[in-house]
Amino acid sequence: MSKGRAEIRSSTLATLGADDVRVAALYSGVSRGTERLVCHGRVPVSEHQRMRCPNQEGDFSFPVKYGYALVGVIEDGPKARIGEHVFVLHPHQRQLNVSLTAVNTLPKDLPPRRACLAANMETALNITWDAQAAPGDRILIIGGGVLGLLIAGIVARIPGTDVTVADIDPTRASVAQKLGARFVQPDAAPQDQDIVIHTSSNPAGLAVALSCAGTEARVVEASWYGDKTVALSLGEAFHSRRLQLISSQVGAVPASHRARWTYARRMAAALDLLRDDRFDVLITGEIAFTDAPAQLPGVLVNASTGLMTVIRYT
Repeated sequence: MSKGRAEIRSSTLATLGADDVRVAALYSGVSRGTERLVCHGRVPVSEHQRMRCPNQEGDFSFPVKYGYALVGVIEDGPKARIGEHVFVLHPHQRQLNVSLTAVNTLPKDLPPRRACLAANMETALNITWDAQAAPGDRILIIGGGVLGLLIAGIVARIPGTDVTVADIDPTRASVAQKLGARFVQPDAAPQDQDIVIHTSSNPAGLAVALSCAGTEARVVEASWYGDKTVALSLGEAFHSRRLQLISSQVGAVPASHRARWTYARRMAAALDLLRDDRFDVLITGEIAFTDAPAQLPGVLVNASTGLMTVIRYT
């Protein structure tokens, strides 16, 4: 892939090792936020190593094979594992060889297509831990994309929480409501919130988040801006209200959970959370793998609509 373009390239798979499996892809999810930055060459040089995804080929100076939300079926390897549906952190690819340690078995009642949300759900779970959400909290989520809505679906299950999603797109209202949250436009976002989580990737959204936080409230910045510099006003009442502004990112388990939670346990929890069929509303587009070169760049422009798009391999 070069800047703003995508293409399909052929490669030869190596012979399977004793601890490897061959996976035939069924679907892979497109992460609009991160893959948009990758597609348009917006990954800063300082982050080239940290932003590498598992099994990535190439570098961010292009060409690069990227992606991290693939669901498939084991077709070769240990006999007992053949036919198993799995989630793999792997770029978009029709067939792949990976270590057994890299595959995550899907719960029996989790449809493979919905499982494409697993990487986003893992991030949503991490953000919820960083937010320290608790029963009775007033929680505002700025940004009604896939990540923000997954967070809403999690925290709305906590007893007594009052959860609001704010987004400029009114079509997100019905989705938020299905996941147990109220919906408002950003200019109508409620004030005096206990927790505010920002996921919109727009600096204006972060400004709204700070303005809606109550005294000593926790503001979690979950957006990643790539190489963009963000100007933020930390004057006015930011200090007098003693606001907490913290970052959250999926690359590390929060300190509050790190002693007990491995990456494997966190992924298993994310897959279990996705057994809820309400999350199907977050997948709004599907393209065939053979059509990806023509259609994927359009999915990754700023003006594109919808939530998650999945690539279909069969």
